[in-house]
Amino acid sequence: MTSADPTTIFTRSWSLYDLLTEHNYMFHHEIYSGIADLLGLRNDKGNYRLLDLGCGNARYLAPCLKRSPPALYEGVDLSEAALAEAREHLTGLTGQVILTHGDLLEAVESTEKTWDILFTGFAIHHLMPDEKARFFHAAGRCLSENGWLILVDVVREENQDRESYLDGYLKFMREKWTHVPQDQLEEACTHVHDHDYPECLSTLQEMAGTAGLNSTRLINRHAQHYTILFSRSAPTKG
Repeated sequence: MTSADPTTIFTRSWSLYDLLTEHNYMFHHEIYSGIADLLGLRNDKGNYRLLDLGCGNARYLAPCLKRSPPALYEGVDLSEAALAEAREHLTGLTGQVILTHGDLLEAVESTEKTWDILFTGFAIHHLMPDEKARFFHAAGRCLSENGWLILVDVVREENQDRESYLDGYLKFMREKWTHVPQDQLEEACTHVHDHDYPECLSTLQEMAGTAGLNSTRLINRHAQHYTILFSRSAPTKG
């Protein structure tokens, strides 16, 4: 792991991410309430297979899964510390739980399983455009016919360039993240400036469509933080 790696800030100190979520600076409470409702719409509860790419410690997804349990959950992350915490948060799930130390893009490109749900939270914006296209291509390959790709991430406004997006997001961080110690806040701002490459919604939609995921549904939006559901066709209630 080098200092240039976008995950270094969290693999060194996963507690920083927990601090951000504890104070709901990135709207985790609202986002994961929506995720819980979304999973509740599926008619294959107890039988679906979910691959969580960049799972972190699964603190917020785990309660959603316990309400709508999968037959198989696999979480992939580069942080060993986060995976150790994830094992604790996922205790009590009735299905099989696999935790894998690895890169999310490599994981989705190499998986030989067919998945009913691919989930990723605040991770894809670290990828370059060509890597994002590869991610969607791999998702289209390994999702089941009625599968869902649930993407939680930061998204740029249409026609907004990266620098303008970063100016706004760094201002938001410095004004709103008041419980983060100053040195950690500046480290987080440097991380965002150096490693965040969010796309606009239309670009994500185009990449998904090229991969055969022709339906895009905006589940919710809280400022720059979006929850988007991609599928081959429009989802129906279970």
